[in-house]
Amino acid sequence: MDIKKERGKIDWMITLLPLGIILLLCVLFFFEPKKSNLVLSQIRFFFGDTFGVYYLIIGLGIFLLSLYLVVSKYGEIVLGAPDEKPKYPFFIWGSMMFTCGLAADILFYSFSEWVMYATDPHIKEMGSIQDWAGVYPLFHWSFIPWGFYLVLAVAFGFMLHVRKRNRQKYSEACRPILGKHTDGWLGRIVDLLAVFALLAGTATTFSVATPLMAVIIGELFHITISRTIINVVILLITCAVYTYSLLHGFKGISKLANICIYMFFGLLAFVLLFGGETRYIIETGFSSFGKMIQNFVDLSTFTDPLRKTSFPQNWTIYYWAYWMVWCVAAPFFIGNISRGRTVRQTILGGYVFGAGSTLMSFIILGNYSMGLQVTKKFNFISQYKSDGDLYGMIVSVLKTMPCSQLVMIIVLLTMIAFYATSFDSIALTASCYSYHFLDEEQQPSKVVQLMWCILLIMLPIALLFSESSMRNLQSVSIVAAFPIGMVIVLIAASFIKDANKYMEELKLNR
Repeated sequence: MDIKKERGKIDWMITLLPLGIILLLCVLFFFEPKKSNLVLSQIRFFFGDTFGVYYLIIGLGIFLLSLYLVVSKYGEIVLGAPDEKPKYPFFIWGSMMFTCGLAADILFYSFSEWVMYATDPHIKEMGSIQDWAGVYPLFHWSFIPWGFYLVLAVAFGFMLHVRKRNRQKYSEACRPILGKHTDGWLGRIVDLLAVFALLAGTATTFSVATPLMAVIIGELFHITISRTIINVVILLITCAVYTYSLLHGFKGISKLANICIYMFFGLLAFVLLFGGETRYIIETGFSSFGKMIQNFVDLSTFTDPLRKTSFPQNWTIYYWAYWMVWCVAAPFFIGNISRGRTVRQTILGGYVFGAGSTLMSFIILGNYSMGLQVTKKFNFISQYKSDGDLYGMIVSVLKTMPCSQLVMIIVLLTMIAFYATSFDSIALTASCYSYHFLDEEQQPSKVVQLMWCILLIMLPIALLFSESSMRNLQSVSIVAAFPIGMVIVLIAASFIKDANKYMEELKLNR
């Protein structure tokens, strides 16, 4: 490789500015943890409480747009040549899409989310735990979140495979509207916002889910967990994960995705069939899904204007923000692997495989422990209220299962596999931002990928070191999502404009 030639391709501003700011934030969290967390909490309140409806409008609007794209003329557009066939078989495509779109936090939240809702005053206001604690996890992890991914995935897929653009960045997807400003300061701002959102999403996911892995390791090997051990776990996992990614690229990711999906569905099947709560899981899941569909509009537009419980500010707005910041990496990856599929196939396939698998996880893993709670076999709510330790509570849930030690090992390995596939795709996408131009089939250099691997784990380690609360970990995503929400709307509008132009071109060429 010609080093001088490679350096000339690098966009140093997009590469070095985020690095400098992340280093500064890490120093602040390391040396002034209390003050840093206080400031973060205040900023979160400003965006999440004052402008909360902004996130809700974008979420519902993007979901409705995804349905429109499916039933309209845009659904027939092939992400590639008009007669091109899909690059990957459906199962492999779906596996990569699902595992890159969701990191290990899906297991953390699947086991624990209903408990957090069950202790929230809003659930008492609405009715019983049985009626509503299982509904909100399905709502917060299904159609609107995957709508963010899939609308942007088809926009990026169209940009890469139809228009053959060689700048794999957020700003390039805005070119139909921004025009020449894409190459100026406006485009640079868009790309910087995207990079910071990517770092925020990674920081939240790592910081929320990794301690569970450390607690499971502590339980299996009978060792005391500390922040140092958690950070070591992060470093070991990321070193193993990213080394594999650097050596194997897309082929490695597809293999890891297959391994991950088999372990994931194997875990779900074991809990469903042998956990002893099969009937309750199926019936409660079916009922919760129906209640979610029946109340979908109300759930999507609830703002609690009198702030009786601040439930949407604490949860729904956070989740929409969380998925917005993840939209910087996952949709690029989904769009890349969706070559040869139509817009309709990509969106519907994404909802079936992506949202469907997510719903199965929450229905089976969440309702298993909720069944034990409502039948008074175990009191997980009391345990959580007494010490506020969700990670310890999840381990208590795992201990109730047959072959609990084996189950904990499977959960641990599945989380590692989820990290592998999701963060491989993130590292690959982030690396593309370091280049002025990058052809469709061209890969970033290994050195640039390694630099981003290191950068992606610095902020979560700092957040864990400062002992940030769950609320402050959420704050990182809410703050970063505010500006990126406007960019998401701009990308969607740009895609519609460019797709109209493309369909006119096809008509003229016939």
